[in-house]
Amino acid sequence: MAQPLKIGIILGSTREGRVSPQVGRWVEKHAQNRDASYELIDIRDYNIPLLGEGGDTSGIERWNQKLAELDGFIFIVSEYNHSMSAALKNAIDHVKEAWWHKAAGIVSYGSGGGVRAAEHLRGVLGEVNIADVRAHVLLSLFDDFDNGSEFNPRPPHEKSLQGLFKQVEDWAGALRPLRS
Repeated sequence: MAQPLKIGIILGSTREGRVSPQVGRWVEKHAQNRDASYELIDIRDYNIPLLGEGGDTSGIERWNQKLAELDGFIFIVSEYNHSMSAALKNAIDHVKEAWWHKAAGIVSYGSGGGVRAAEHLRGVLGEVNIADVRAHVLLSLFDDFDNGSEFNPRPPHEKSLQGLFKQVEDWAGALRPLRS
């Protein structure tokens, strides 16, 4: 019997005052009791330097090792100036083979649900050989956050999230032979 799938929930923002940890914990909570295991991963914990700048590479090595352990991802993506955060793009760019032949889903948030950031992320994911799934949870800063800072998602998002989990798990499992 195959090992259970391991899915990383990646917090895509590192800025002070970010709300991505709240969203990530919500995703993690709703992933309990599934056949796959889900783990919250904060890119802030890896101290990844800007691509091309020298310095301590231990964070990059740990980041690569963590991603290599996983079968798929759910990216928590905030929208900054119509795109994803620079920290997330930088974290993606520091990895190569550890991304290959894995599945990903997106939970985005912003004034327009983070849709523009998610669309930019989809193009980047394709370039690093990640199959992103169609299901997508879009959260509004106006409707799903109290005062723009306290996450309070509307109930219909839970059903969308379950569909996202199913698609990520199905694709991560289907791609497993390519990772062997």
